[in-house]
Amino acid sequence: MVAGDTETTPTVVRAEREIAADPQAIFELIADPAHQPHWDGNDNLGSAAEGQRVRAVGEVFATILTKGSVRENHVVEFVEGRLIAWRPAEVGKRPPGHLWRWELEPIAEGRTRVIHTYDWTELTDVNRFSRARGTTKDNLHASLDRLAALAEG
Repeated sequence: MVAGDTETTPTVVRAEREIAADPQAIFELIADPAHQPHWDGNDNLGSAAEGQRVRAVGEVFATILTKGSVRENHVVEFVEGRLIAWRPAEVGKRPPGHLWRWELEPIAEGRTRVIHTYDWTELTDVNRFSRARGTTKDNLHASLDRLAALAEG
């Protein structure tokens, strides 16, 4: 069974909110993995080394999960200040098919609409389905709220 065969749980989860900050300031908090554990609404990220600021598709950054395992995050979409998406994987392995995406849209001076998406449509590892199903809109909203607190504070 592939993720697309699941009928009871959506395989794309999306949340958005307006943040009172410029897109570039918000984007810095997302594109620099060292900041990610501070806004992670899944409470899954323990840390990330400094100096990994993402600048292009094809880059890979590492994060350490709260349980101690390392994830290599393969950047698959990137537009400076506007869009970033990555596919996490175990070290040295291919990404199993889930994607985290952040889109930033300027609304007005100092205001940005931030859209956060978790997409597991292409996830093929059935051992990961339970965790994928557990990532809800509430988790994404928690990340957005924490990101807003950092960007606006």
